[in-house]
Amino acid sequence: MRFPRASGVLLHPTSLPGPHGSGDLGREAYHYVDWLVGAGQKLWQILPLAGIGPGNSPYMSNSAFAGNVLLVDLRELQTQGWLGSTDVAPAPGLEADHVNFAAVYPYRMERLARAAACFADAGTATQRAEYAAFLAAHRSWLDDYALFMSLCEACGWQDWCTWETGLAQRDPKALAAARLQHAERIAFWQFGQWCFYRQWAALKTYANAQGVQIIGDTPIFIAYLSAEVWANQHLFELDESGRPTVVAGVPPDLFAATGQRWGNPLYRWSEHAKDGYAWWVERVRRTFELVDIVRIDHFRGFAGYYEIPASQPTAEHGRWVPGPGAALFTAITHALGPMPIIAEDLGLVTPDVEALRKEFGYPGMRILQFAFGGDASNSFLPHNHEPDTVVYTGTHDNDTTAGWWATASDQERHYARGYLATDGHDIAWTMIRAAMASVADTAVHPMQDVLALPAESRMNWPGQESGWWVWRFQWNQVQPWHGGRLLELSRLYGRAAGRA
Repeated sequence: MRFPRASGVLLHPTSLPGPHGSGDLGREAYHYVDWLVGAGQKLWQILPLAGIGPGNSPYMSNSAFAGNVLLVDLRELQTQGWLGSTDVAPAPGLEADHVNFAAVYPYRMERLARAAACFADAGTATQRAEYAAFLAAHRSWLDDYALFMSLCEACGWQDWCTWETGLAQRDPKALAAARLQHAERIAFWQFGQWCFYRQWAALKTYANAQGVQIIGDTPIFIAYLSAEVWANQHLFELDESGRPTVVAGVPPDLFAATGQRWGNPLYRWSEHAKDGYAWWVERVRRTFELVDIVRIDHFRGFAGYYEIPASQPTAEHGRWVPGPGAALFTAITHALGPMPIIAEDLGLVTPDVEALRKEFGYPGMRILQFAFGGDASNSFLPHNHEPDTVVYTGTHDNDTTAGWWATASDQERHYARGYLATDGHDIAWTMIRAAMASVADTAVHPMQDVLALPAESRMNWPGQESGWWVWRFQWNQVQPWHGGRLLELSRLYGRAAGRA
């Protein structure tokens, strides 16, 4: 599917400014949409909206369907009458320039619990009707999620296979008893999802009305400690006790001598095929209720994925296994129609991966930071781009462009200087200009590159389990010329309305 020529910015909502320790779905998010519009940008790309997992990663969520309740705007809960002014006062440990999750998590969760209790006691008839409608519309996943989160709390966040056997194996009587025992916390988790979903819907509606589309992100794998693995054990490669037999990762390469052992359980694709990939169809459908365009992470894993025995501590002794291939995307297309999907076709891209992407017309990705390590045949160089691609200066997994330049090899710098006609003094914006000029239909730039920030501002470092996902910006870092320059380049290269 070809996308209209456009450009946008990559920024996860947690990186927004705000008084409560992390960005959220409140007024700063609306202001950011306004800034994008003023800068001539038509796209806002985000990371997965799901809750965070180990290492605070949004790619290791405890649910494939639930939103991140840490993104709930507390001030909106105050306007609803569920929180008081003292509840939304900032507290020690809430930092402006980064997310201190150790302080943010208890602060926000305690206040969400206060709001849930107030709603339970004093919610209006209209509010209760809206809440009931939400519960009914999302029952297919929400009931299991709320019970699962309540049980995780009660069991100290231990792997669900260690729970009492009736709960781990989902005996109906044990589940019914648990729903009665944990009714209050179940209601809390349901309330949190209602708040997230209605706040996100309002923000997306506002962005779309301003001409801004949201690019979302769907990780190929989900965490073992997740509601969906617990509730659909037959769809994953687990043994009789519920433990994974094999896990996901990637093999050793120049960047990781022992590879990357992600640890996610792998899909039992034969079971998915039996019901026409219904779980995946529902996952994609629900994601498109939240966003306008979906980036599917680790697309190559659908052609073939790397399987690591769960007993192995590293990724050195895995093997490649065929994925579901075209059958999965045929099922999705038959159920939902052609959808605007971006395929994250990075890493070891073999001909079968490229053939699968092109069969369904999904745009691939080109990363400019990868462009200068070889010769003129490098597919990431702009003169080799194709229209049905999305070009990035870098992604959330890359260093900032300024940080990349500081550590690039002499060969890369020499090639980039000649190719980009630059001495490197303004490398972030030089790369943004190159992306804008590309024939690729879509160009996306991390906010860190728009602000030309150094390596300290990178979002993630693949293979490192902690210390990431914490970057935030402040509005005093954003000068009028940042938006003005984006607008000028967008117009100059046909990515915004109007003439330069």
